Amino acid sequence: LQECILSGIMSVNGKKVLHMDRNSYYGGESASITPLEDLYKRFNLPGTPPESMGRGRDWNVDLIPKFLMANGQLVKMLLYTEVTRYLDFKVIEGSFVYKGGKIYKVPSTEAEALASSLMGLFEKRRFRKFLVYVANFDENDTRTFEGVDPKKTTMRDVYKKFDLGQDVIDFTGHALALYRTDDYLDQPCQETINRIKLYSESLARYGKSPYLYPLYGLGELPQGFARLSAIYGGTYMLNKPIEEIVIENGKVVGVKSEGEVARCKQLICDPSYVSDRVTKVGQVIRVICILSHPIKNTNDANSCQIIIPQNQVNRKSDIYVCMISSAHNVAAQGKYIAIASTTVETAEPEKEIKPALDLLEPIEQKFVSISDLFAPTDLGTESQIFISRTYDATTHFETTCDDIKDIYKRMMGSEFDFEEMKRKKNDIYGEEEQQ
Repeated sequence: LQECILSGIMSVNGKKVLHMDRNSYYGGESASITPLEDLYKRFNLPGTPPESMGRGRDWNVDLIPKFLMANGQLVKMLLYTEVTRYLDFKVIEGSFVYKGGKIYKVPSTEAEALASSLMGLFEKRRFRKFLVYVANFDENDTRTFEGVDPKKTTMRDVYKKFDLGQDVIDFTGHALALYRTDDYLDQPCQETINRIKLYSESLARYGKSPYLYPLYGLGELPQGFARLSAIYGGTYMLNKPIEEIVIENGKVVGVKSEGEVARCKQLICDPSYVSDRVTKVGQVIRVICILSHPIKNTNDANSCQIIIPQNQVNRKSDIYVCMISSAHNVAAQGKYIAIASTTVETAEPEKEIKPALDLLEPIEQKFVSISDLFAPTDLGTESQIFISRTYDATTHFETTCDDIKDIYKRMMGSEFDFEEMKRKKNDIYGEEEQQ
């Protein structure tokens, strides 16, 4: 997906783009696999899916589970490039958080906070005060600070100021601000406050949850950006094996495929193409589960997200569950797909993810993958090879968008600017035709 979005953006920027993919489908790691038979093959499961799973063609199973924040960066990228034309979205029905072995709906508005069974009465009042404070907080207006210095005061101190207890801190940091660990507590609070604001604003757009999901699966996203690239003259080649990246004097000059060299000045790729320029920074375990029932205690939601804060299960990193269903045209009628993911911390990853799988029982079929996480050791300044990072365990696209903006900045030497992108599109198409 990162490469597809960048090829779209670079085409809009007037660059000549050739996009090669060794796979026969768009999106690489972030594809949606269809039919279901292909998923069985991919995970080397014997036999074919049982008849109870319905038609194989009715399935589009994401390999990497993620939702879009309604007000987040990816939605902005989709709106500004008008890739929204090719996609339809549905709102995810609820976001839940795990506490003491049970799941609860995440309260994110004052009304929900007051009705929530996650907190006692006094805690609710304090949390409500905190939410009001965050909503009014404006980094350009010191009157809204109430004695907090956004660049110096730590988030731990802000929680103290509102006298919030550990459980509330857990779901605020992990289910609202969406941090994966507790490192943020000792960092300046500005970033956390902005993250909670993003969550609340995203929620305000549609009401049920702050998350959106495309019909027919996440594989639709890379295809949408591939179309954008094509409109602006980009060329796409699927099923194109990469034999070698050609380098002269330490700088990329082309890519060799099937005996021919396509020459280029800059190259964007994922870590699998350049194993000598990346370093392993961890592992993620993901378990795709097929269910015949909605998840318990979610009010029979046909889609939801569950976050298990690390504190609740004595871990360093959170565990995530994304659930979607036939309502999103990704599964056969009456079937649900739940994907659990977390960062691996021990030699027994399957044990680590058990708290999530326990919430999903009974599970009809599971597909387990453990993948290495890579980050570039070469920033591309000399070589002009720009390498994306592997997808992390989070269930939203904010970290992916940060990576895209980072690559853009390294390539272009300037910050990625949404407004600038809008303007460039108008230059090429003219204002009138866009109306």
